[in-house]
Amino acid sequence: MKHKRSALSQGVVRCGECGLLANIIQPEHYCERCGAKLYARIPYSLQRTTALLLSSYALYFPANMFPIMTVTQLGVTQKHTILGGILSLVEKDMVPIAILVFIASIIVPLLKLIGITLLLVHVKLRWRRHAHLWAVLYRLIVLVGRWSMLDIFMISILIAVVDFGGVSEVIAGPAATAFAAVVVLTMLAAKSFDPRLLWDDGHL
Repeated sequence: MKHKRSALSQGVVRCGECGLLANIIQPEHYCERCGAKLYARIPYSLQRTTALLLSSYALYFPANMFPIMTVTQLGVTQKHTILGGILSLVEKDMVPIAILVFIASIIVPLLKLIGITLLLVHVKLRWRRHAHLWAVLYRLIVLVGRWSMLDIFMISILIAVVDFGGVSEVIAGPAATAFAAVVVLTMLAAKSFDPRLLWDDGHL
């Protein structure tokens, strides 16, 4: 397969604001159409993505270990983690909802974290093979990120449906805040990652 030259190798960059192709060799690297600063790659993309990713990892475990909700029924208080709430749904014969909550609240966030980690490792170690597959992985992460708020919605369902009958009160626990933070941070991490780095020949 014939190697295709990149726009950057020919001194051309695309304006991130208006999409105009501009010659980066010009003295002042500003877009002639909109005046935005021109960058060959998003500045500090790897550093920002790494920082956001590490923050997500740090909050992912408290989100799953600490109580996501506190249920008070007839004066008896019980605290439930995400997994505990899922098990409660199974015990109440709400298996389909339990599966949805498990996938949206545990599996999907974890897969996003692992996926972004692999992208960073790919760029850092300068793996030049199968770049198109890594680009597909990035697009999948971004696509899933558009539906990331569904994770929080599923937690809301979990809090709402775990009702043991009778008079009860359900209060969101500290893990709810950590979980929401993980969702937002992973979205920001994917957005800050510059996918063009996947195609660069050892250029970081």
